[in-house]
Amino acid sequence: PLELLMGKKDKYRDTLMLPKTSFNMRAGLMELEPRLQKRWKGFDLYRRTLDAGHPNGKFVFHDGPPYANGSIHLGHLLNKLLKDFVVRSRQMSGFEVDYVPGWDCHGLPIEHRVMKELGSQVETMTTQEIRKRCAKYAGKYMKLQAKQLMRLGTMADYDHPYYTMDRAYEGAVLDVFTALVEHGLAYRDLKPVHWSIENRTALAEAELEYYDREDTSVFVLFNVPDPSVLPAGLNAPDGATVSLMIWTTTPWTLPANLAVAVAAGADYGLFPVERPDGTHHVVLADGMQQAVLGTDADPVGRVKGAELVESGAVYQHPFLERKSPLVAADYVTLEDGTGLVHTAPGHGADDYHTGMKHGLDIYCPVQGDGTFDDTVPEWLTGLDVWSANPVITERLRESGHLFRDEKFTHSYPHDWRGKTPTIFRATEQWFVAVDKPFGDESKSLRERMLRAAGEEITFVPDWGRKRLAGMVESRPDWCISRQRTWGLPIPAFVTPAGETVLTAKSVAAVADYVREHGSDAWFRDEPREMLAAWDVKNDPDAPVGVDVATLDKGGDIFDVWFESGSSWNGVLNARDMGYPADLYLEGSDQHRGWFQLSLLPALGKTGVSPFKTVLTHGF
Repeated sequence: PLELLMGKKDKYRDTLMLPKTSFNMRAGLMELEPRLQKRWKGFDLYRRTLDAGHPNGKFVFHDGPPYANGSIHLGHLLNKLLKDFVVRSRQMSGFEVDYVPGWDCHGLPIEHRVMKELGSQVETMTTQEIRKRCAKYAGKYMKLQAKQLMRLGTMADYDHPYYTMDRAYEGAVLDVFTALVEHGLAYRDLKPVHWSIENRTALAEAELEYYDREDTSVFVLFNVPDPSVLPAGLNAPDGATVSLMIWTTTPWTLPANLAVAVAAGADYGLFPVERPDGTHHVVLADGMQQAVLGTDADPVGRVKGAELVESGAVYQHPFLERKSPLVAADYVTLEDGTGLVHTAPGHGADDYHTGMKHGLDIYCPVQGDGTFDDTVPEWLTGLDVWSANPVITERLRESGHLFRDEKFTHSYPHDWRGKTPTIFRATEQWFVAVDKPFGDESKSLRERMLRAAGEEITFVPDWGRKRLAGMVESRPDWCISRQRTWGLPIPAFVTPAGETVLTAKSVAAVADYVREHGSDAWFRDEPREMLAAWDVKNDPDAPVGVDVATLDKGGDIFDVWFESGSSWNGVLNARDMGYPADLYLEGSDQHRGWFQLSLLPALGKTGVSPFKTVLTHGF
């Protein structure tokens, strides 16, 4: 009626069919949220779901541990809410879901942050004092993140979480290591590994990130002092200066050069090149002359790579009094460079294997801080590798051994935490062998992982299968040692003669000791105390005549990925929750990380994948 539209609003309002609600017009979240949190906690929904009936039995769902360093971010938000969907949906479908949240507490990022906060105080502090500060730091952020995750409304056993610095968990990690030692899969060796100069520690593949970086590549002439030894098919003119031309993107590794590798079945030619001091004849792969020399001219002579090797010819290092051989290697390709590969066994994985095959020294003149030691020329000693690049390039230019240098941009490995470039550097480290057969099947970890990925594990989405399998196919042995303070020590001992002592039974004794006293005991107690339960006389793997009273403790700690990758043992098995898990759910980056590095030790200890299904999200 018109009269209702002419000001009598109270009556007009009464004619509208509006819903009624007790919700306030204003959210008032600052006041409301604490009340909601208190109500949810009092309601204890998670515990009540565990006490309810579960007609469909157990659904084993395992939480990958986030790092206890800072507040949660959007990645945590997505990850934990997706997991919460799984917990709630399985519970509502009649399953018992005992979901235990966890935290990764050891490692360099925490240690680095604590050291930065301590500043100059660090110089007067003991290792135990530093570790105590690291534990306090990790504990602080575990509590903060737990509170933040609970504010998201996620359901989990927050009253009984797992965390990697817990002594019971540490003991469970050492149990996994015991099994690997027992199978002969853990070993110590001098070989090149990714090395963080900033943090002075070895890194594994899972701790690398790749960023574009500009570097200098160089084409270098290695003179052959006696060309008459070269195969006759090259047709080297009498009295000619003959050089092997190599290409490298890391000039700083040239002081460690000990060989030049060729492809045995490839054709190599001899090409005349005009230089300021006259005509030089250079050897490179036939077919690469256009890219390298800018000419399509045929070589004056042509031979197979195998003939170069069989000739026994050697070359003179461009700035060292060293003559080195040519060797054949399967990895030499003709896609870039010159077809002759500069080989430094102390600075590359392929180079290392070539060096071992041909009896070359695993020579590494670069120290932990990235500087050259005194085994290199005086003009290089003390320089860091990055500063050495232009110095070496100019030295080659001045001596006439530099054919060409050029800047280029490439994807280069960086420390995943410090974001600084890494180098390959040979050091003594602990490794887990992925190609050594073991057990009743006499299959290697690589074979077992590929079989699990191909036949035993369900991947959601399915492309995760190919992604994980591809990474497993190409992965090297796992470097599990780190040269830091904040972590679980690798329980290796050293005799006065420098012999390493580590057996399955000695590790098991330390595992029991750590379960009772925690890993801080390694930095506090004597070897004889930690090994009191080790029956050394009845251990067939113990070195002959070893005296526990004379042993010293090793200085390495475990890669944090080995700790988090053992969570299936420290949580599922230790708490009798069920093994294997029905589901692991993480971001797609964990094919390289937690998925792979949980599968590897689990197959080494149990022979069974720790998860039946892997579900990945893409952030």
